[in-house]
Amino acid sequence: MSEFTGFVHLGFRHIVSLDALDHILFLLALAAIYQGRDWKGSLWVISAFTVGHSITLAMAATGTLLIPQRLTEFLIPLTIVATGLHNILTRGRGAGIAFRYRPLFAGVFGLVHGAGFGGYLQQLFLGSVVGPLFGFNLGIELGQIVVLAAAGAALMGLDRLLSVARVRAPTLSPFGLRVVTVSLVVVAVATGMAVARRPW
Repeated sequence: MSEFTGFVHLGFRHIVSLDALDHILFLLALAAIYQGRDWKGSLWVISAFTVGHSITLAMAATGTLLIPQRLTEFLIPLTIVATGLHNILTRGRGAGIAFRYRPLFAGVFGLVHGAGFGGYLQQLFLGSVVGPLFGFNLGIELGQIVVLAAAGAALMGLDRLLSVARVRAPTLSPFGLRVVTVSLVVVAVATGMAVARRPW
C-alpha cells in the first residue's frame, strides 16, 4: 500500500469509526432536515462544510493555524448542538433567513471540524505534507459520502415508519416530527460531549 493510499484509508476510517461519533452526529444533524427531493439544498450545505473543513484541515496540519486541541474538541459538539437547535426551530421548513444561510453556517462550522482533523493528522507527518494531506482529505470525503448515504437511508426508513404507523403530533407533520425527534437525540448526545470536554 502506498503512502497516499494509506492516508486515504486513514481518513476514511477516521470519519466512519465510532471514535468520530462527533463528526457523524454533525453530518446527521445536517441531513436531518432534508428529504430525497431536497438533494440540491443538501448538496450546497455539504459542499460548504467540505470547503470549510478542508481549509482549516490544511492550515492545522501544516502548523499555520494553532488552536489548542482541547478548545477544538469542545467547540465541535457545540456546532452539533447549534445545528440541531436550528433544525428544531425551523422544523425542516425551508423558510426564513437562517434556513437560506444554512450553507454559510455549515461552512463556518466546517472550519471548526477541520481544525480537529488537522490536529490529529499533524502527529502523523514524517516528510512532505501535500500527498498525505490530499489523501487524508479524500478519505474523509469518501467517509462522509458513506455516512450521509447511511443517514439518508435511515431517515427514509424513519419517514416510512412514521407514515405506516400514522404517528401524528398536534403541531407537527410526520416530517416535522422526524426532524425534531432526530435533532433532539443529536442535541442531547452532543450536549453530553460538550460537558465532558469543557476546557475548564
